[in-house]
Amino acid sequence: MRTGLVCALGCLLALGLTAQERAPMSNREVLATCERAANLVESTATAAPDLVRASAPLAENVRQACLSLRNVSPQHALPTYTLLTNLRAYLALADALPKPQPVNAEALKQLGELRDLTVRWETHFTALLEQKEFLLRHPDRDNLRRYAEANRKLGPPQPGNPRVVFLGDSITDGWRLNEYFPGRDFVNRGISGQITGEMLGRMKADVIDLKPAAVLVLAGTNDIARGVELTTIQNNLTMIADLAEFHGIKPLFASLLPVSDYHKDKNPAFEQTRRRPPELIRRLNDWIKDFCRRRNFVYVDYYSHMVDGAGYLKAELADDGLHPNAAGYRLMAPVALEAIEKALAPAARRRR
Repeated sequence: MRTGLVCALGCLLALGLTAQERAPMSNREVLATCERAANLVESTATAAPDLVRASAPLAENVRQACLSLRNVSPQHALPTYTLLTNLRAYLALADALPKPQPVNAEALKQLGELRDLTVRWETHFTALLEQKEFLLRHPDRDNLRRYAEANRKLGPPQPGNPRVVFLGDSITDGWRLNEYFPGRDFVNRGISGQITGEMLGRMKADVIDLKPAAVLVLAGTNDIARGVELTTIQNNLTMIADLAEFHGIKPLFASLLPVSDYHKDKNPAFEQTRRRPPELIRRLNDWIKDFCRRRNFVYVDYYSHMVDGAGYLKAELADDGLHPNAAGYRLMAPVALEAIEKALAPAARRRR
């Protein structure tokens, strides 16, 4: 399989496509074009008497690849490769089998559309491989460059206004902290798509060096989506806590947010529970809560405020079933502020 992937990349690069022409499709485009390609395989098979039977395994492979892209990840290289090879095989078979004359004009038109889609999938697959190769060789795995300039420009904390770093992924990255916490020295260091191991790698530059009084960590949902073991997530969060405490920074750990599939009719990519099973979210949250209890950290309980009676993220709090919208952040803000004030209060007050 590895040899096939490398050969495919070499052949596609030999076409001399520009970087723009090799741009990957968006998640929405991946799912839409995959569904269209599967439908075209089914409809064009009727153009030749023997094509329906002969192409049945290829058509099923295309359908299964589309299902994998929808349920696992629209940018997953292996089902993309499976889809591409089966589309090529189908087109070769369609060309080889005799067709009744005259050939149906609509079938010819649809076959032309399928060829165009296959070319688009070739360029998309090339882009995916190039991206993965870049990430494997990239010298900045944890994306320390993202906030390097902002960190240099950030002055020291001011007396009477304790600094708090919000460390996280896209849920933190998209949170405009200055709007929800005006006048507070709350520093956003979220990076979309990151997992806990990458956040651990950013602790020195994006947290410790900024001299905060506290760090609020919201992490783990991307780990679950990528299949990272819960024990690995727990180890990473433990090391984040250890580093913070060693440097005199109070760590706060937030629960993962629930997810939902309420908006999947708007976009199939918004079916979130397959990649982030609610049961795994609850298990990790139970561990985080117990970890905070054992280590005397403040637990930031977003989950119980955002989950509905069915165990999913309330439909009105996110437009995609994962990332909070304005209503979601408005609900999260007072929960975060109460937890921060509790963590930064004198020890005697916290014990009351």
